[in-house]
Amino acid sequence: MKFEDILGEIKGFGRFQKVLVLLSFIGRFTLPCHFLLNNYIGAIPSHHCNIGYLDDEGLFENLTWEQKLTVSIPRQEDGSLASCHMFAEPQFQFLGAKSNFTDVPLIKCPNGWIFDNSTFLSTLSTQWDLVCDKREMNKAIATIFFIGVMLGAALFGSLSDRYGRKPMLLVSYVLGMSFAVASVFSTSFIMFAVLRFFTGLGITGIVIVSSVLIVEWVDIKSRKLVGMIDSMSWSFGYMVLPAMAYGVRDWKWLTITATSPLILAIITWRWIPESARWLIANGKIKKAQFYLERCAIINKRKEATSSLKPEVLSCIVSEGGSRKYSYLDLMRTPKMRRLAFLTGLTWYAVASTYYGISFNIKGFGLDLYLNQLLYGFVEIPAKILIYHMLDRIGRRRTEAGVLLLAGCNLIINVFIPKDQWIVRSVIGVLGKGFASMAFSTLVLFSSELYPTVIRQNGMGWNSFMGRMGVAIAPLILLLDEIWGHMSQIILCAIAVIGSVIAYQLPETRGRCLPETIEDVEGTRKDQDFTLIQKKAGEDLENGR
Repeated sequence: MKFEDILGEIKGFGRFQKVLVLLSFIGRFTLPCHFLLNNYIGAIPSHHCNIGYLDDEGLFENLTWEQKLTVSIPRQEDGSLASCHMFAEPQFQFLGAKSNFTDVPLIKCPNGWIFDNSTFLSTLSTQWDLVCDKREMNKAIATIFFIGVMLGAALFGSLSDRYGRKPMLLVSYVLGMSFAVASVFSTSFIMFAVLRFFTGLGITGIVIVSSVLIVEWVDIKSRKLVGMIDSMSWSFGYMVLPAMAYGVRDWKWLTITATSPLILAIITWRWIPESARWLIANGKIKKAQFYLERCAIINKRKEATSSLKPEVLSCIVSEGGSRKYSYLDLMRTPKMRRLAFLTGLTWYAVASTYYGISFNIKGFGLDLYLNQLLYGFVEIPAKILIYHMLDRIGRRRTEAGVLLLAGCNLIINVFIPKDQWIVRSVIGVLGKGFASMAFSTLVLFSSELYPTVIRQNGMGWNSFMGRMGVAIAPLILLLDEIWGHMSQIILCAIAVIGSVIAYQLPETRGRCLPETIEDVEGTRKDQDFTLIQKKAGEDLENGR
């Protein structure tokens, strides 16, 4: 007997599963708000040296503010004030006419900076003067956060396979919210960086646990639907973030606002079920029976509860029992090794491409808020399109194809002049859409490839590799200071190579979820799992 047989009896996508998808949606809504938060809290407003101390010395009597700036701060080629230097001495000769100040000695700002607060009232830059020689520290915050996410993926992947999906999801909710709120009370940049690291570590459990929990509760034909709905939570959060940032321009309040959905998620946690697949795979038959009966009753299939006996559930093939699995099990057998290698590299490529575009919100010529809004909006039609593609052409071809198209859009923009900002914006948004399609497909695809007994370990490994790509993405963007198109060429190469790798993965369209490592290796002795997979695929294609 397969778990899919039981789901067929109690309804594989009924009211029980729909409530679970809704509860997951609430918790995942906060993820893009944190993953992309640095685009706003790490922004560097226009600034120039603070010349207020010269007023105290009586050097600026009877001068207007504009005149004070003229004699104190040099102008750049575009006419704007220099950001990091000022004249060593006031140059009053510049008041009468435009003069050449090429040979006038300059000094670094000795008394801090004055920031333009028309776009942001407060950011990390204004809080701790992260400008000029320290401006790269803003990018470093994003990298530090995603290093925490990367390590958290490995941690929660292992712990949720060992202790269950539900308890680890609660731990992730609580840790993510606690560290995020604590970070707004930071008294130094170092303290903030440490707390952002732990926020990333804590919040990442929501990413990998909730998506796996949903997939394990639905039937074959509903997996792509719940995968799309689940990923829509990210898209809506993505679009809400610029609206929140526009309304709440202080970095502290924006951080708290971005965290608020987790409060509701914690309140609703008690209604979230444990994965019955995981319980059976780990020999916890009584608990699995409880949740399955609860599912049957809510789905109005009460008559099916009579067949949900412990002896029936025990017949579901499981190699779990009391055995504890770890990441080493991803490497012990040849097909599992190959699977982990291919999915890990694909996750790295997709994450680098997706976040490389997402972090480059000023690189295509649009307003900061509008660009972010369009990046989020394009994901909705992209994911609707994915929904129709997954069963028509399969997971593998979809993943490889859209990742290749994302790379093509990146390289096309290299050849478009920067003054043609409309064309560049359209190409950039299309590239973001293809990258979003690649990410949405990959989350579902990966969860279908790994067996239940180590599914979270597998997703933890994948997320670890993906977050490594995300952590490196801000550093790749820094290469644009060497040459303006270098980051896009590198990201294009990563996307194309990732497309080739993704095409080497096995197809999962219409297949039962593997329960054991033996299912993946094809060494199960008591039944031919390959025939079961084939039969499930035929049933799906025939509409059964």
